[in-house]
Parts: sequence; structure tokens; C-alpha cells
Amino acid sequence: MPKKSDSSSRIAENKKALFNYFIEERFECGMVLEGWEVKAVREGKVQLTDGYVVIRDGEMYVIGCQINPLKSASTHVRPDAVRTKKLLLKKDEIRRLIGKVEQKGYTLVPLNLHWKNGKVKCEIALAKGKAEHDKRDTIKDREGKREVERALKHRQR
Repeated sequence: MPKKSDSSSRIAENKKALFNYFIEERFECGMVLEGWEVKAVREGKVQLTDGYVVIRDGEMYVIGCQINPLKSASTHVRPDAVRTKKLLLKKDEIRRLIGKVEQKGYTLVPLNLHWKNGKVKCEIALAKGKAEHDKRDTIKDREGKREVERALKHRQR
């Protein structure tokens, strides 16, 4: 159970987004969730990997964010694991994002879900897709860093 304090704790992370996109800007949004979804989020039954953000009629929605219902879900509620969830952001920020997304190559992706003051928040990013060679460069850099860390670790022994 999360603490209702100023500290925020991560619930789920979209590691694939950092690999597939160059992150330009980050935004923190509220999420409109149903009761069973909040309970499932508390248990960590969330997956963001295939999620993306769309803007419809001046409002933002996250699609593909999967929240699996608990076995103890109420009988009168019909849980939908991949329901489209509304994101809460100020109108001027949404207008600015609409302008950016309409530019060539920009997209909105969810980065993580976290608790903030007892509420579920979604961090989204304005991102640009990576080309295949950029992804290879990312892998090469990551492997290079691992080699350096291994060498330093081995030297310390």
C-alpha cells in the first residue's frame, strides 16, 4: 500500500519507450480510473509496454495500457483490461502538445505510472521515433558501459 505523502513511487515503467524513441519533453498527467483499476494498480497488475497516447476532441487518452483485474473483482463490475483511459492535463498544455504532435515524426508515449499524494499519475513524453541504426547505437553504448563496469569491478578485486 503506497504512503500518502509527497514522495512518489513507481508502479509500472515502459522501458521499451526509452529504447524506441528519443525523449524530447516529459509531462505528468492524472488518470481517470475506475475503482477496480485502482485496486489492481495497488497490486502492480499493470503493463505499459504497448501503450500510446492519442488526442481526440481536445482530450488525451492512453490506449494499450493494460490493467489486469484482480480475482476478487466485484461481480457487478465488468472489468475491461485494455479500456481506453482518459488523461488529465491542462488545456493549454494539451493545445501545445497538439501543435507538436502534428509536426512530422512526433508522438506521445506513456513512460511510467507512479503514485503522487495518493493518486495515480502517468508520466508521458513527447518523443521522436528512432531509426534502426540509432537503436543499434543505443545497444552498442549500453554494452560498452557494461564492459567498463565489468573491468572496473574486476580491477577492484
